Amino acid sequence: MQDDPIVNEVRKVREAYAARFNYDLEAIFEDLKRQERESGRTFVSFPPRRIGKVASSASPPRSSKAL
Repeated sequence: MQDDPIVNEVRKVREAYAARFNYDLEAIFEDLKRQERESGRTFVSFPPRRIGKVASSASPPRSSKAL
């Protein structure tokens, strides 16, 4: 497999960023949240959605009207 210079650069930057925080995920998370606050942009998050029962694809949905 060939080395992709873009992937290598992203990995290098990611490694340096993680090293700044001694690979502490909580510290990295806090830094990202700080950057969000300081950016002045509006960020949204949506509540998780429940996935309903999946209907069988063997038969089409039935109408409530009598034929």
